[in-house]
Parts: sequence; structure tokens; C-alpha cells
Amino acid sequence: MNDLLAGEKVDLPTFNFMTGHKEYGRRITSIKANQPIVIEGIHALNEELTAYIPKEEKFKVYISPLTQLNIDAHNRIPTTDERMLRRMVRDNLYRGHNAQSTIASWPKVRAGEDKNIFPYSGEADVLFNSYHVYEIAVLKKYAEPLLKEISPQEAEYADAVRMLKFLRFFKTIEDDSIIVNNSIIREFIGGSIFTD
Repeated sequence: MNDLLAGEKVDLPTFNFMTGHKEYGRRITSIKANQPIVIEGIHALNEELTAYIPKEEKFKVYISPLTQLNIDAHNRIPTTDERMLRRMVRDNLYRGHNAQSTIASWPKVRAGEDKNIFPYSGEADVLFNSYHVYEIAVLKKYAEPLLKEISPQEAEYADAVRMLKFLRFFKTIEDDSIIVNNSIIREFIGGSIFTD
């Protein structure tokens, strides 16, 4: 980032989630004077990581799904469950992971959020709620078969059963072609125009 701001060419790596390694040489980038830089990632709101850039030159955006629906008068839809469904579907589609590995890694993901994201979310200049009222019905088509693959012998089986029971409250949207190609939901189910 500092090299970019100094006008130098920088080799920005991309992370290949299938191989688990950074790849170089695909995005050699430089910027012009006064050109904005968009930094995306879980650490982007941490002021320590951009301490050399004056605060008045930064505009921080926090995007997160904040579920505001209830199943009934006594049961709300947990945002963490909705987020795990997003991750499960995306992990399978783009990272080659099954639902069992997503569920197994979820406590570590949550601990990382508590340490690296949530303490800095208040630093954002603006918050966007990325939740769509219909998205669980869309994700259900992809997540349900993945959850059913987890056998009773696995440690993640109880969570899989709980999630399958949760999904029964939702109808399945089978035809996701009606979802526009620039919707954030496309990040999880595929078909987005925002790809490399």
C-alpha cells in the first residue's frame, strides 16, 4: 500500500483458495496521483494497518449481513447461522470445502472476527447491511445437500442436523436466475459480474 501511494508498481498477489497459496504476477498495479485505492479485507478497518495515511484521507466502509427477521414471535434468525450458510455455500463452490470442514472451522472463524473485525467495526464511516430477505431461501438449495452429506459419526453432525431443522422454516428458491448478476448473493452462489 505504501509503495502504491509512492507511485511505484506493485505486484498484488491473489490468494488461490483451492491451493491455499498466494499467486503473483497477475496484477501488476500502479496508481496515478489522487487516485483512490479500495482495500478489501478483514483487517481493512484496523487503524494500525493504515497509520501512515492521514485519517481525513480514508473512508472506511463496513459491509455485513444483519438479519432482522424472526421465525415466529419467540425465535429470531441468528445472523451467525445465516453467515455460516453463506460461507458454507461459497466454500464449497470456490474453495473445494465440504460443509463438514466449514462447520469445523466456524469456531476459529468466529474467534478471528471477535479479535480482528468486530472491535474495529465502529471505526467505519458507513455501514451497509448486505442481508437480503430472500437469501436463506436461495442458499437453502445449495446448503441442504451439503449438510445431508455429514454422517452421524462426525463431530459436526449435531450442527448439521440443527441447520437442516432451521432450513425447514424456509421455502427453497429453485430458480436463482432471477437474482441480478451484481447482487452480493452472487458472491456465494456464483454468477457475479465482479470476478477476476
